[in-house]
Amino acid sequence: MRTTFPIAIEATPLWKKKLLQYTQEAREVVYLESNAQTHLYSEFDWIVAWDAFTVRQTDSHQAFAELQAYQSQTRDWLFGYLSYDLKNDTEDLHSQHYDGLEFPDLFFFQPKKIIYSFQGQVFGAYLNGWVEECEADLAAIAAQSLTPSTAPSIPLQARISEQAYHEKFKELLHYIQQGVIYEVNFCMEFFQEGVQLNPQEAFFQLNARSEPPFAVFLKQDARYLLSASPERYLRKSGTTVISQPIKGTARRGQTPAEDAQLKIDLQHNAKERSENIMIVDLVRNDLSRTAEKGSVTVEALCEVYTFKQVHQMISTIRSTVAEDCPPVSLLQTTFPMGSMTGAPKIAAMQIIEKVEATKRGIYSGAVGYFTPEGNFDFNVVIRSIAYNAQSGYVSVSVGSAVTAQANAKDEYAECLLKAKAMQDVLGGK
Repeated sequence: MRTTFPIAIEATPLWKKKLLQYTQEAREVVYLESNAQTHLYSEFDWIVAWDAFTVRQTDSHQAFAELQAYQSQTRDWLFGYLSYDLKNDTEDLHSQHYDGLEFPDLFFFQPKKIIYSFQGQVFGAYLNGWVEECEADLAAIAAQSLTPSTAPSIPLQARISEQAYHEKFKELLHYIQQGVIYEVNFCMEFFQEGVQLNPQEAFFQLNARSEPPFAVFLKQDARYLLSASPERYLRKSGTTVISQPIKGTARRGQTPAEDAQLKIDLQHNAKERSENIMIVDLVRNDLSRTAEKGSVTVEALCEVYTFKQVHQMISTIRSTVAEDCPPVSLLQTTFPMGSMTGAPKIAAMQIIEKVEATKRGIYSGAVGYFTPEGNFDFNVVIRSIAYNAQSGYVSVSVGSAVTAQANAKDEYAECLLKAKAMQDVLGGK
């Protein structure tokens, strides 16, 4: 039994840092931060879950069936992630590339402890009604001193050279010209080995630089994900399902006038709109597999949102599902998200495996939670630092959409723009 109760605490940024530091004694932690971006339908201001009561992790084989069984058995809060390579469970696909991070393909846990903020008020949701334990936790959090940290100096290496990127780009254009695909998301990795990183400090620095609506700090044993994601994959609230794919990126301007013009230019960029609309069509098709007839609608098409680092073109697609539709089925029939694959989806994923140099793993997967009622919310894992503290391997992956109108120079520059915030936090060049 889980008891939810209000907490009389002012959740200042300093207090939240202490809270996250306090949770690090647990093997499993998920902290989600909306940065007050409530216009994107975020349910909570922020939420942190830690100290696993039960855990479910697996490779891609029968992963969604395992998750369905776990979710239906617990009927409780579950936090965790779906890695990109769960595509191997939904389709006849394989992943043979190098993996320096070694995240399990699927990981979820049922936390003993949850603290969250809803409309500015803080609540606790402790398993078995441990109100007294929550009071002890709050006292320990307040008494904590933040551990001093030094700025890292971690120069990242490109897994593929700029020249190799251009060659692979030509290969992708060849597939497009042949009509095998219309669009594909091509990703590359920047990495370093044998490094030490303070994950909590790196997360808060990354979050402060971007203030995205779907930020994540995730700890899974010695593996960490620090994400400044601006993108939602899928949200279920009752019988309503929402997906918000991103396609289209522009830098911020140096002056208000330049910034406004860059936003206008993105809004009217025919290539970027074409990329976005292709993915909207893909998402509509995915959602229709579980939706009630005629309920899939495009609520907003190619709307431009402004974030601290970039402008982004986002569309919102909505559907209605039956009350008895299993929540995991909604994930299984739409995963991986179209913005990280391409169109047609299966052909794009097959080609991705041919041209990319590393296993995507948790990158371009999704992190989020299930509620006891069967609702859920998951982001898209982009703009992220992934770190294996045991091996000292740190990874930053970025990508962009390749279409017939794209050129390698511009897409490579877009990748570098997307990687900049993570590289700055790591102190590399």
